Amino acid sequence: MTSSDANYSVPPGTATEPLRYAVSGTGSVTPARAAGAVERMLLDGFDPEAAPVRTGVPVPAGELLMMPAAAGRYAGVKIAGVAPANPGRGLPRITGSYLLLDGPTLQPVALLDGAALTALRTPAVTAVALRRLAPPEAAHLVLFGAGPQAYGHLDALLAIRPLTRLTVVARSAGPAEALAAYGQGLGLAASVGGPEAVAAADVVVCCTTARTPLFDGALVPAHAAVAAVGSHEPDAREVDAALVGRAELYVEARAVAAREAGDLIMAGVSGRQVWNLAELVRGDVHVPADRPRFFKSVGMAWEDLAVAAEVHAGG
Repeated sequence: MTSSDANYSVPPGTATEPLRYAVSGTGSVTPARAAGAVERMLLDGFDPEAAPVRTGVPVPAGELLMMPAAAGRYAGVKIAGVAPANPGRGLPRITGSYLLLDGPTLQPVALLDGAALTALRTPAVTAVALRRLAPPEAAHLVLFGAGPQAYGHLDALLAIRPLTRLTVVARSAGPAEALAAYGQGLGLAASVGGPEAVAAADVVVCCTTARTPLFDGALVPAHAAVAAVGSHEPDAREVDAALVGRAELYVEARAVAAREAGDLIMAGVSGRQVWNLAELVRGDVHVPADRPRFFKSVGMAWEDLAVAAEVHAGG
């Protein structure tokens, strides 16, 4: 969704031409390209533990979030809104804009649709983790949720694993059936099921607004990988303590997870080994084959920056 360009003026005395920025979505950047951008930032030495924190402000409609980051050639900030009542109005739950800046001068270079960027970034981060945590032959995906993130995660995971089967678990039958039909159109044996489907899963992905566990973690097979992306609140979780207790644990950054990852906080993981995404991408971690691997994502500003720069470079 692209609108007309607009001009930004340059401060007096600056010897450069005025910069122009475009208001856009995410163009032709695929989940695979977005995942590659996230991986490159980490392989180039970016430390997620040192990244700026997200700032949240409660407002009558929900919450406003500010997420700044800087790395390499660019800086940027996402201003996002979380409006829980919006889906009932036929509007997206996540709103906002992303302002991409030239790193050395902090001049604006692009303005992106924040919701579109989030819908691309979050599955890309999950794909980066599950490329290393999911069984190489993973065929059966159990997907909790039927909103935009569910579609994005299905597309992203198809790019990294030879999926042949999809089970959709969602509160509303209509959206669940629509997502299953989408999966069938991609060549999968797709159907709507219940939480017990995790017992036969190779990969489980949770992208819901749930505040309490979605399934019995004791049912998850030892060979499976699980990702939960639906919340960044310390008092909300999609998986239970049974799964967390059995699993090897991975997060984007330990410092952020300790504040925002309710799935881990409510399960009481203090004192346990928790690996971050940079360690996973660089191959510095233990990835067991005899117990589940659990990746908890809360969303971080550096990920938005990596994907926004990729969109600007050639979306």
